[in-house]
Amino acid sequence: MPYLTSVKPATASTGVRTGFGVPGLAHPLVAPTEWAGLTRPGTPLHWVVLNVADGPGVQPDPHCLEAAGRLRNAGVRVLGHLDLAYGLRTFGELVPDARRFIDWYQVDGFLLDRCPADRAALPEVRRTITTLRALHDDPGDAHLVLGHGTHPHAGYAELADQLVTFSGPWSDYRWSQVAEWTADHPPERFCHFVHGVPAPHLEEALRIARWQGAATIYFTNLTYLSGRRARTAPWEPLPGYWDDIVSRLGTGVSE
Repeated sequence: MPYLTSVKPATASTGVRTGFGVPGLAHPLVAPTEWAGLTRPGTPLHWVVLNVADGPGVQPDPHCLEAAGRLRNAGVRVLGHLDLAYGLRTFGELVPDARRFIDWYQVDGFLLDRCPADRAALPEVRRTITTLRALHDDPGDAHLVLGHGTHPHAGYAELADQLVTFSGPWSDYRWSQVAEWTADHPPERFCHFVHGVPAPHLEEALRIARWQGAATIYFTNLTYLSGRRARTAPWEPLPGYWDDIVSRLGTGVSE
């Protein structure tokens, strides 16, 4: 693909240090220790995604309310999970889910998972983003992340606060390349989610994120499982080396 390069570094950071974007832990009843661990002082969290039941669910969940409240009280952004299904979910389906997330959980924004990446889908994604911002009391405070999982058309960078430009296995990430247009934006605009990262390769993975200009990361040693939850399973527990990677980011190793 001619627009990719592995040699051009991104624009220098504007001061945001590398930190975690947690794509969505399992339900707090299933993973209470993981949720509690996120509020440990000094954990460099940029945001945490709340995914109650493939979205906000059909009624407020008291366990999710408590977990989201603890994070927000600790000053951590909580984002609602909206699945765009690569453009198959309609505007009319997404907006009611967004309203429920805001009304029930007071989320600070949204991760638009499986967001389309092609130029043709730009107008519809723009319409969705504009509406999601308007649902918040202060549209300027809404934090919106487009979960492409790959490098999208450059026009998407104008729509949201952050783009997920990689989501996949370590076997692909270690040989991945960065889109040349990303060099026009600071690292805090980009996120990388990588599963199956062996503990001995953590430092290498952090170097790749730094070189490719992604300030928000989530690396885990877990990988996909077979079955219905295959897509979300790697992200639901915390990584086995959570304390190690927290300490690495906390001491600025990846900077």
